[in-house]
Amino acid sequence: MATDRTSLKLTDERKRLFDQATEIVAADDHDDPPRSDVIDAALTHLIESKANLNDVRNEYPPQTVKDCCNTPVIGLRYRTSIESKWR
Repeated sequence: MATDRTSLKLTDERKRLFDQATEIVAADDHDDPPRSDVIDAALTHLIESKANLNDVRNEYPPQTVKDCCNTPVIGLRYRTSIESKWR
């Protein structure tokens, strides 16, 4: 089980990702949502994306799913023919 952490080290790359995600979550150019809201939205999206991938994996060929939904964030394993690793 993962341990709870109370702080994040914000490298330049992580700060850039937070800034990009904040732009997506913000209601308009003047909105500055807290990082916790940005993290909640990103986690929700990740979980929903995995559920969506699981829903279509038996309906479409693995290469089609990979071509349409490929992301380096989610570890995908479609049968034995396609594998994408994060990190």
